[in-house]
Amino acid sequence: MQDGLRIDFDVRLVTIDECGDCVAVFINDFLTSTSHSSPDLCINALFLCDLVYSVCISHSTLDGSSVEMRAIAIGLLHLCLFWFYLCCVFDNVALGRRDMIRAIRACKTAAEERAVVRKECASIRASISENDQDYMHRNLAKLMFIHMLGYPTHFGQMECLKLIASPGFPEKRIGYLGLMLLLDERQEVLMLVTNSIKQDLNHTNQYIVGLALCALGNICSAEMAHDLAPEVERLLQFRDPNIRKKAALCTIRIIKKVPDLAENFINAAAALLKEKHHGVLITGAQLCTDMCKVSTEAHEHFRKKCLDGVVKLLRDLANSPYAPEYDISGITDPLLHIRLLRLLHVLGQGDADASDTMNDVATKTETNKNAGNAILYECVATIMNIEDNGGLRVLAVNILGRFLSSRDNNIRYVALNMLMKAISLDSQAVQRHRATILECVKDPDASIRKRALELVYLLVNESNAKPLTKELVDYLEVSDPEFKGDLTAKICSIVEKFSPEKLWYIDQMVKVLSEAGNYVKDEVWHALIVVITNAPNLHGYTVRALYKAVQNQETLVRVAVWCIGEYGEMLVGNAGMLDVEDPITVTEAEAVDLVETAIKCHTSDLTTQAMCLVALLKLSSRYPSCAKRINDIVLHQKGSLVLELQQRAIEFNSIIGKHGKIRSALVERMPVLDEATYSGRRAGSVPAVVSTSLGTQPKMSNGVAKPTSAPLVDLLDLSSDDVQAPSSSGGDFLHDLLGVDLSPASIGTNNKAPKNGTDALLDLLSVGAPTAQSSSSMLDMLSSEQDNKSCFKFFNDGLLDGFGTSSSVPETSGPSYPSVVAFESGSLKVTFNFSKEPGNPQTTTIEAQFVNKSPDIYSSFVFQAAVPKFLQLHLEPASGSTLPASGNGSITQKLKVSNSQHGKKSLVMRVRINYKAKDKDVLEDGQISNFPHGL
Repeated sequence: MQDGLRIDFDVRLVTIDECGDCVAVFINDFLTSTSHSSPDLCINALFLCDLVYSVCISHSTLDGSSVEMRAIAIGLLHLCLFWFYLCCVFDNVALGRRDMIRAIRACKTAAEERAVVRKECASIRASISENDQDYMHRNLAKLMFIHMLGYPTHFGQMECLKLIASPGFPEKRIGYLGLMLLLDERQEVLMLVTNSIKQDLNHTNQYIVGLALCALGNICSAEMAHDLAPEVERLLQFRDPNIRKKAALCTIRIIKKVPDLAENFINAAAALLKEKHHGVLITGAQLCTDMCKVSTEAHEHFRKKCLDGVVKLLRDLANSPYAPEYDISGITDPLLHIRLLRLLHVLGQGDADASDTMNDVATKTETNKNAGNAILYECVATIMNIEDNGGLRVLAVNILGRFLSSRDNNIRYVALNMLMKAISLDSQAVQRHRATILECVKDPDASIRKRALELVYLLVNESNAKPLTKELVDYLEVSDPEFKGDLTAKICSIVEKFSPEKLWYIDQMVKVLSEAGNYVKDEVWHALIVVITNAPNLHGYTVRALYKAVQNQETLVRVAVWCIGEYGEMLVGNAGMLDVEDPITVTEAEAVDLVETAIKCHTSDLTTQAMCLVALLKLSSRYPSCAKRINDIVLHQKGSLVLELQQRAIEFNSIIGKHGKIRSALVERMPVLDEATYSGRRAGSVPAVVSTSLGTQPKMSNGVAKPTSAPLVDLLDLSSDDVQAPSSSGGDFLHDLLGVDLSPASIGTNNKAPKNGTDALLDLLSVGAPTAQSSSSMLDMLSSEQDNKSCFKFFNDGLLDGFGTSSSVPETSGPSYPSVVAFESGSLKVTFNFSKEPGNPQTTTIEAQFVNKSPDIYSSFVFQAAVPKFLQLHLEPASGSTLPASGNGSITQKLKVSNSQHGKKSLVMRVRINYKAKDKDVLEDGQISNFPHGL
């Protein structure tokens, strides 16, 4: 019926009876159909509507019985429309591929799209269940579109295999396309198609062979590579160049999956380099390049047999005349140029002929076209790897220098990338283009700026550090805010690494802090303070330079306030003047004004305000005339909402108002900090716990040698006249910190022992009469205060580095902990012994001892452990791998555990033990949670 309705005819020759027969056949098809969504029924319903109406109207015009015929026509038309309604409205019609795509694109929400896809998938499943061969290829095409949208299409995978097994080319084409899209090499169903692909590779139709090669090149697995490698090797010598090209691409996939098969393709791949067809040459060059990477035998064969041919081919290509079929922007086949250059990159290292060819290509290629630039870039990359001749590398660097002058951002970016690689080979040649590279640092493009800055950093050495730093600092003034962070970090690194003298270092750092102080990391200004303390002849110059340069830059304010607190008298008295500076007049009140402005500034953070309070405490001793004003400023902070500032204000107010005798000793200058130790600490080359080695001990004011291993005494430079006896008591700690004696009897040499140290401490902090527990509680308060003062982290972590531990507190072996049986089973016992290094309570060293209780010897013994995230575990090698039987010996192994939540969380560990007993693998595991308290 379908074919009869789809031909053209004259409706006047169709009788009413024939029309009724058509309607009857349609109704019979509809009622007997297993699925009312058949496309034939839908098409027939539409066409029958038009047929019935046309026939009835035609006959009503011929015989004049218009009323009866029109009634019949309308009745039949309603009947047909009713069946069409049943087919269409109730989701029984599958849309065509174009209609489906149109409907999906018209969806305004994701829910609408899912509904359309769900209907189409249901229709396709129904068609698959009916084994509808006529529309199988159309359903698979729709499935591929649905797959590209991200919806699951696994139910259509077997349809791909059926289409591939079909004899016709159109079905195979859709089947292979679906195979490449819907399946990948990890799916087991792919094994079912291996035989079909093998048959198609041997097919007489070259187009079907091409389909099989394309599919194999995309989804080939290791198993398929083993099975189909002989067919692909044979096709590398096929008569048609397109098949040879596809076979070469398929071979690349095969050798990547199974590198051992590369030896089978060596001769066939070498033959491809002698082809005249450019497409085959390109794929052959890529195949040889990849084979060299996976097989040393192939690399040696191509180097001996094919290198001269590749050089000749590249030279002929560079000198070839105009060829319209291969011409791109006036250059003959640049893609083949690049493939041959990459092959030469692998084969031509140290070959003179290859170097000459590079010269020909580099000098005869036009640079005003993008294709020519691509060839030149690849030529430069090859030069950097094949020849040690300096002249040729200079030519390559000059080409990159021309690239830097290009207006194309992409060309400049790749040139900067290549120059970063070239600088390790010939830095002098790259140095010639330093000015151009510096201009790239100022480029509007962010990626070019960043890459150029990295290249400039690599170009800096002792001879050009000053001019390059000047250029970068000048550009820092006008650079974009988002670029200042990277630029500042590079400048600071250059200044620190290549500084010829401390004066230049300080000048450059002051400029950087003035222009981009808010972008400077804490380590930078910490290092600057260390350098300042190590330059006593520059103290006056530095404090004056910072006073003149200070502005609203947080880091600059910190350094300036610190220097004014330390060297305030040199600022006012113009002490330590250098020939290069002009004298300035600064009064004590103006210096205090600067610190007061900084502490009251709303942008100042906790660290800055805390440093301002310390500076004011020191200035109260250096500027006696401003002591009352300073005390008022400090008193203002007693109402601060920040507990740290409030506490310090109360303490400093007490020192200024009530303890003038010890104030001068408390606020003496910072000692000279060990610059080398601090630098090593930043680089991670020295541990956090400093050594206790003693050097020459500095003399105190009374001539008594001051122990250099007392960091707190050195930090505050207390001029106590009392000789400190070695002791580990808390009283001596306070003696070191505050210069008071808490011992029952003082061992003084010149001065009388002061009053009871506990009274002095309580008087200092303005608290009541001492009690029996006041001393210990006060020590606990000070200890917890030290732990919570985050704003002085720099002084605790940075400036104390390099000093030894206090000689008044002798080193001990650390606390002792009892051994525990960590794990015990019927045949194995594990015991843990614990120890800690002095001064490092977070780290615990565990010595595990394993004892075999069974009569069998355990071999291949392996102990494993795992800990939570707040712990860090390091296992050292075990003392052996064989555990003697019956406890006649043991194996020991050390573990180091660092607890970042020390004091808050206890250790916990999960262990696993593997060994062999009677040639059988045994696995035992368990959890250890009975660690001693305090670890």
